[in-house]
Amino acid sequence: MLEHKQGLIAGDGCLPVQMAQYAKENGFEVVCISLSRDNVRDLKKYCSKVYSCHPGEVNRIEKIFKEEEIKQLTFLGKVHKRVLLQLHKFDKRAIELIKASARLNDDEVMLLIVKEFEKIGVTVLDQTIFIKNLMVPAGVLGKIKPTKAQLEDVNYGFWLAKEMGKVDVGQSVVIKDKMVMAVEAIEGTDKCIVRGAKFAKKDAVVVKVSKPAQDKRFDIPAIGLKTLKTMHRHHANLIAVEANETIIVNPEQVIKYANDNNIVIMAV
Repeated sequence: MLEHKQGLIAGDGCLPVQMAQYAKENGFEVVCISLSRDNVRDLKKYCSKVYSCHPGEVNRIEKIFKEEEIKQLTFLGKVHKRVLLQLHKFDKRAIELIKASARLNDDEVMLLIVKEFEKIGVTVLDQTIFIKNLMVPAGVLGKIKPTKAQLEDVNYGFWLAKEMGKVDVGQSVVIKDKMVMAVEAIEGTDKCIVRGAKFAKKDAVVVKVSKPAQDKRFDIPAIGLKTLKTMHRHHANLIAVEANETIIVNPEQVIKYANDNNIVIMAV
């Protein structure tokens, strides 16, 4: 049973805003910890309170949830892992958690945070619980159909991305003519596309999947208009995502952009 009051830890992008909007429209009060500056104004439209924090302020974030009596929360939005390279504004407790970690891959870091919240009685929910309507069904989503050669690249890219996901390196790969142009690492999907498309020159195929052991409390794969615009700018002309495991932000806009710019968009 969902509590009436929901916590939200919000990174970059539209997804945290859409979750807050949907939750408010369905009678929930949302208290938000914002880790980004790009969507604070929109979050304030739907959240009863928005606190701006740095990802490394673990003690402050926990204090806010205790004071607000938050019992469950959702993580949504991109938080760039490069903050771990600087440790700027990280409190002593955050630094101790990082030092205690065997690896600083995405799952390891997020599980550390989840465990810390569980100690104070806060449950982290499945990311999709308020936005299941944005999950992508199988099929070609736009008007542009893939060629046989593109489908071969998709099949190879899907297998490769799943293999990379097993070791928690990244969720996206760029393929051309059954050759690997780029594998996503710390830079994120869009910069992986730029890097891979540069090698491909044109006609790159992008594949993004969930990890084989995906923890749906964090890091659900998502794409949006920014990803499609990056592809168009760098002459990549197909993106395939995993059906029923991927979120498309503003799907109508994304599909229209794909149609208008001759990009294949599909879920497999």
